Amino acid sequence: MNILDEPGLTAAPRSTAAFPPLKRGALTTLQVNLGYRCNQACSHCHVDAGPLRTEMMSAATLALVLDYARVAKPAVLDVTGGAPELHPGFRDLVQQARALGLTVIDRCNLTILGEPGQETLATFLAAERVRVVASLPCYGAENVDAQRGHGVFVKSIEGLRQLNRLGYGVPGSGLELDLVYNPVGPSLPPAQAPLEATYRARLAADFGVCFSHLLTLANMPIARFRHALERDGRYDAYLQLLVGSHRDDNLDSVMCRSLISIDWQGYVHDCDFNQMLGMPLAGRAGGVHLSSLMATDLTGWPIAVAAHCYGCTAGQGSSCGGALAA
Repeated sequence: MNILDEPGLTAAPRSTAAFPPLKRGALTTLQVNLGYRCNQACSHCHVDAGPLRTEMMSAATLALVLDYARVAKPAVLDVTGGAPELHPGFRDLVQQARALGLTVIDRCNLTILGEPGQETLATFLAAERVRVVASLPCYGAENVDAQRGHGVFVKSIEGLRQLNRLGYGVPGSGLELDLVYNPVGPSLPPAQAPLEATYRARLAADFGVCFSHLLTLANMPIARFRHALERDGRYDAYLQLLVGSHRDDNLDSVMCRSLISIDWQGYVHDCDFNQMLGMPLAGRAGGVHLSSLMATDLTGWPIAVAAHCYGCTAGQGSSCGGALAA
């Protein structure tokens, strides 16, 4: 399969109808954005993260996150950024979450493993048995560097090799290493299973690299990616592609039904994308702070939705866990 043979802007124009209403199920995942500082500035980044961003979660809010985890008892702590590993409290948060019995996911950009001061990061992640979910939008340098910056692919491969040497992605090790694919431009991801097979074969043959699973994500038409679409006059066509490719079958599996997203100030959102758009939990005016939810069961709460939500239900569907449907 050629990674460039992706569904493109071919959907017939249609009006952007209101996204179907959604309600929450049981909470299983606590997703925490530690801040927007990153060692990269990728063109598709919906966070607008980069080296010059200064937003960072305070120690008090980190403690609040752990207090909430003790009360709400989610199964998973999903840590993201920016590059979450740049937060000085990252390792302590991971250790305390693991002590509570939570599965911890690190949304890792791979190049952070080679940054000064991060020489022990890979061994720390392995020791805490953190699941690593790493962005790698292609198995070759050209597409990766076009999306994430010159030289990023080579650094990413070295990061993967570091993790492989520790057992990550090796069958039977129990150390999960998942890769994330998203299209370089305004198109839907190809089918996840055959693309995973291609990734696995090419990375093994060309670089001696292995991994656990491939997760395919659609690019959200927000923040930096939206700006690029608008600059090129392609925003409306991309949104129509998402709307025209919507599948109701995906609604039961979208991540917002079982996840809350906490921003660096402690405010709660229905998902990471809503966080970046400033849409508060359940659309409540003024926002909802985590401190106000300690004794609250969120099951049945309405979910704030808008046109960008079609990015999660188009085609195979797309979420933090990859495709939603076969």
